[in-house]
Amino acid sequence: MAAAPSYTEDDIKSLDWREHIRLRPGMYIGKLGDGSSADDGIYILLKEALDNSVDEFVMGHGKEITIEIAEDGHVEVRDFGRGIPLGKLMDCAAKINTGAKYDSEAFKKSVGLNGVGIKAVNALSEFFEIQAWREGKTKAIEFSKGEVVEEMKKPRADKAKEGTRLAFDVDRSVFPKRTSFRAPFVEKMCRYYSYLNPGLALIYNGTKFKSKNGLLDLLTEEMEEAPLYDPIHLTGSDIDVAFTHGPGSSEDYYSFVNGQNTTQGGTHLAAFREALVKVVREFYKKNYDPSDIRAGITGAIAVKIEEPVFESQTKTKLGSATVSPEGETVRTFIGNFLKEELDNYLHKHPPVAEAIQKRILSAEKERKELSGVKKLARDRARQTKVHNKKLRDCRAHLNTKHKRREDTTVFLTEGDSASGSITKCRDVETQAVFSLRGKPLNTFSLTKKVVYENEEFALLQAALGIEDDIEGLRFNRVVIATDADVDGMHIRLLLLTFFLQFFPELIREGHLYILQTPLFRVRNKKKTIYCYDEGEREAAMTELGRNPEITRFKGLGEISPDEFKFMIGKEMRLDPVQMEEGKGLKEMLTFYMGKNTPDRQGFIIENLRDDVDSAEV
Repeated sequence: MAAAPSYTEDDIKSLDWREHIRLRPGMYIGKLGDGSSADDGIYILLKEALDNSVDEFVMGHGKEITIEIAEDGHVEVRDFGRGIPLGKLMDCAAKINTGAKYDSEAFKKSVGLNGVGIKAVNALSEFFEIQAWREGKTKAIEFSKGEVVEEMKKPRADKAKEGTRLAFDVDRSVFPKRTSFRAPFVEKMCRYYSYLNPGLALIYNGTKFKSKNGLLDLLTEEMEEAPLYDPIHLTGSDIDVAFTHGPGSSEDYYSFVNGQNTTQGGTHLAAFREALVKVVREFYKKNYDPSDIRAGITGAIAVKIEEPVFESQTKTKLGSATVSPEGETVRTFIGNFLKEELDNYLHKHPPVAEAIQKRILSAEKERKELSGVKKLARDRARQTKVHNKKLRDCRAHLNTKHKRREDTTVFLTEGDSASGSITKCRDVETQAVFSLRGKPLNTFSLTKKVVYENEEFALLQAALGIEDDIEGLRFNRVVIATDADVDGMHIRLLLLTFFLQFFPELIREGHLYILQTPLFRVRNKKKTIYCYDEGEREAAMTELGRNPEITRFKGLGEISPDEFKFMIGKEMRLDPVQMEEGKGLKEMLTFYMGKNTPDRQGFIIENLRDDVDSAEV
């Protein structure tokens, strides 16, 4: 038996702040994606750079922030606040747990209060520069991967406006080489900052974002459908709430803490949902079901808390139980606020109170009608589960404690040939396959009742475990795997329409993906290269030299199980499905999936003519 390895003082290592951040970047910025997902780490870096400038505005200094992001990914953020004290520039950029935000008088309720944010940007950037202007002087320091490259030893005279400038290029030895900022994600970030800070102007690559009415503007601009009544807007000390109801059945919330968009909610959102139900029940003196009260609601809540505790450095979920040093809980704070303010509002606005009650009664009726249909769907799913050859299940599931639960994936395929290839080469522990029978139902503008009565969608919902909601989701990744031809694209659109209409949370929480499959196989006797577009095909032909064999795949069924094993293994390419909240989504679905064939036909003909004209020239 081998001797146990020694365990001495030499085994205990202490990393400096740069090494620790670079060794464990996920602890500070979440996942190291390439920028194609809104929660990729590069957007956390941008937020860390912006948060300090926003905090200056909150404290009454500087009404404008400029953000410039070049095509090569170079970022510059400039504010016109007081500017970091020039003698403390080095400490703020490169000394962990240093910052003005520990002084509650200077920054009472700020976002980045732990002194780590800017240091994370510094450590994870190939180039990082910090510069401040104060009292007619400026000082700048340049870093690379957290190490000083050049420091201006003494401040020099400069008449530029007071404020702070941060510039950085992310380190591509840490991030994927193809990493880049996507404009829609940055624009959304700027919009949210403007909603939460009325009067603050954020100028991103020349486009100005500024809000006058705060959360009211958020609801007005983000809601997909017209509200049933004018949004209720309630403001108090350290709390801002706005909500209304729409004709849909889902609940949509936007929650914020000290200006931070808490995309995963937390104690403040849970308290808001709970308090809303309690106040409404007491006002109408009816024990309405919580789901009926909240059906169709779109709400926003922003709170300010001293020393908030988030569940991670990326600050997407609030974990704080208290809102003040005196120990008042978030639940009590929000509950007391709504009990007084919302109750008063409903008494003063009878038409709004009447509209809310009408919506609750309508939701109650819909729920009771749907419950019978759901029961039939569940019974049918149970009866066919034993015989259902359409689902090839796996052993691990997301809603269990299996050690590989996060790896669970289900592929939604068209036809038996494609599902057969995937089934033969899949990882039976974590990968499942659900085979669709041709083109599914177009669910646009249909009710849940109709969809639940559709056998294929009922079976799909049962397979995914989302019949009631996505709390029981059985797979971490739901992957649409269809051919890249016209029929395959149509099936993809029909599935996307279904999920967008009835299970948007699946998309919001990052569970829905599109499988990329190669269009070409280029090979010679020594090497095979799979190519996903024309550019990759040309590069492969150049690499393999004269006369390589080129195969154009027409469908997934043509790809052999041996080849598919590579495509759904570690090298699997997945495009996350993302939705931009707001009216644009409803308009897009109406245009592409609604009963407006003449409009679509005109659009296609017009664009085809443009192509023909340009080709003739």
